[in-house]
Parts: sequence; structure tokens; C-alpha cells
Amino acid sequence: MKKNRALTILIYMFLSLWALIVLFPFYWMILTSVKDYGAYNAEYIPKFITLSPTLQNYADAFTTVPLGKYLLNTLIFTVITTALMLLVITLAAFAFARLRFAGRDLVFTLFLALMMIPTELVVITNFTTITNLELRNTFTGLILPSVTSVFYIYLLRENFAQIPDELYYAAKVDGTSDLKYLRRVMIPICRPTLVTITILKIIECWNSFVWPRLITDDADYYLVSNGIQEIRENGFGRANIPAMMAAVVVISLPLILLFLLFRKQIMSGVARGGTKG
Repeated sequence: MKKNRALTILIYMFLSLWALIVLFPFYWMILTSVKDYGAYNAEYIPKFITLSPTLQNYADAFTTVPLGKYLLNTLIFTVITTALMLLVITLAAFAFARLRFAGRDLVFTLFLALMMIPTELVVITNFTTITNLELRNTFTGLILPSVTSVFYIYLLRENFAQIPDELYYAAKVDGTSDLKYLRRVMIPICRPTLVTITILKIIECWNSFVWPRLITDDADYYLVSNGIQEIRENGFGRANIPAMMAAVVVISLPLILLFLLFRKQIMSGVARGGTKG
């Protein structure tokens, strides 16, 4: 009994220490965002607390650059991209999981093989394609390369494959079309996984950095990643890190709230995706 209690105490001590390590960057981000610009640059040794916090950095984050407009652009990009991707991957996963057609398994294997291609090669190909189509500095150019995901198709296909075939055959006997069966049976059963995919895609789009920086040089289409870089470069001879951190806090808050609200669905969806039978 004492041995088990000691082991439990050690485990909780380790988890508490690990939680502090994980949460420290968030604390440092918030702390830096409330430090005065001059005081921050005068620190030769970083201070882990400030006695004179200020919210001026948050005001500077919105006045230095049109951060509100960048947030709106990011919201439009995120919503449209996520909605289109859900439509594409749901139909693709249904086809690979339930429909019977020649070469289905071979095509799916080739799909999975695409995950082995380095991301940098895909970015170069997408950049060339979007440029040739004259879609740079457009929302279409931002959105198109992100409307599908091999990994999400695989994850959803595995969930669809777990649904008993008897349900599908019974539905076909009743005259139910494939799309109606997908909408009324498969999607409700796999809702936790779809919620998980939706949230992960929202986070991916919201944090997108490389692609928006490559494909846009018009401020009308800048996302928050562009705005953060602009704020950082707006210091008086030195990088304006406090204002940049204030912008990062503002940008991160929606994602943190989203995760806290749907954390149970995320864990349920991931666990379901890794379970067979």
C-alpha cells in the first residue's frame, strides 16, 4: 500500500513538473505582452515578473498594423477552407470505406503514399500552380491547396469502415441512396471524429504561416501571420517584441477557448480513430 502511494506521489510530481514546463511559454508570452517597450529592451537579464504592467502593447498591436482586418481575413480563410475540406474528405472517405469500384485499394494505397512526399516539395508545386493560374493575392489562391488532406481522409475512412456493413445493406434494401445513408447514418455515428478534424483544421489554418507568406504580398489579403511579422519589425530601432507578444495573445485566445470547449470531443475522436472493431 505504501509503495503504491509513493508511486502515485511520484507520478503526480512528475506530471506537475511537466505541466509547469508546458505552460511556462504561455506565461512568458503574457508577461512580455504587458511589459513596457523601453523596460523590456533595458533588461539585460530577463525578469520573471513585472511591477508595472501596461496594456499599451495591445493598443499598439491594433494601431501599428490593421490587425483587425488581418483577423477578419484569417477568419474568412479558416471558415471557407475548413468547410470545403470537410466536404471533400467526407465524400472521399465514404468512397474508400463503403463503395466498391475497380482499383479502390490501389488508389487508397497511392493516396497514403502521398504522405511520404516532403512538405517543401508540395509547397513548391502549389506555388508554381497558383502562380501560373494567376491566383496570387486572392483568397482562392490561399484556400485551394488546403481543401483536402490525405491524413484526415485516412482517419475518417477508418471510422467509416468500423460501421457494420449490415446497416448499409439494410438501408439499400429500403431504397436509401448512398448520400442519404452517409448523411443520416455515417456522419452522426462518426460525429466525434468529424468534430476533432474540424478543430484541428481550424487550428492549422489559423496558424498557417509559410503558405500565406509565399502567396500574398498585398496587404488586403494578409493573414495574422503577416501582421505579427509587421508588428515585430515596427520597433524603434529594435524588434517590438512586447507588441508582437500582445498580438500573439490576441490571436491565440480563440484557439485556446476552442480547445477548452471541445477537448472531450477531440480526445474521443482521436481515441475512436485509433480503435478497430
